[in-house]
Amino acid sequence: MKETAMSAGLDRIDLKILRLLQADGRMANAEIAERSGTSAATCHRRIQRLFTDGFVRAVRALVDPARVGRGTLVFVGVVLDRSTPESFSEFEAAVRAIPVLLDCHLVAGDFDYILKVRVSDMADFNRLHSATLIGLPGVRQTRTFFVMKEVIDNAPLDL
Repeated sequence: MKETAMSAGLDRIDLKILRLLQADGRMANAEIAERSGTSAATCHRRIQRLFTDGFVRAVRALVDPARVGRGTLVFVGVVLDRSTPESFSEFEAAVRAIPVLLDCHLVAGDFDYILKVRVSDMADFNRLHSATLIGLPGVRQTRTFFVMKEVIDNAPLDL
């Protein structure tokens, strides 16, 4: 994996900076510089380049879902009635408007899409399912998977 990062124009210092940012996006430039063995100015330039070149898309806080009333994690497998570019496009446009939807992935296998949803509880999901999910364009079938325990969630990339 590291060879791929190197071929993408990243050196060991860039990788160290990326690891540090993944661990704590609020870490001060001076601390990142010290831990990566660079000067503050060099570190700042490298971080700016990592953003500009798209290696870092955003820095954001990881909010504890349970503390804000979204402690129930649900995955939903979706099968569409047609496998056409138009039906995929229509479905994707519609799911972008669902605020509790965390992720939507087009997948190979038994489903067309896998959705990752955070809700307050099973009743909240039932309302979402009946009012929104089954009415999405082209949906033929859904399968719901309630997460009983989150073993690994939002792990940093292994760089």
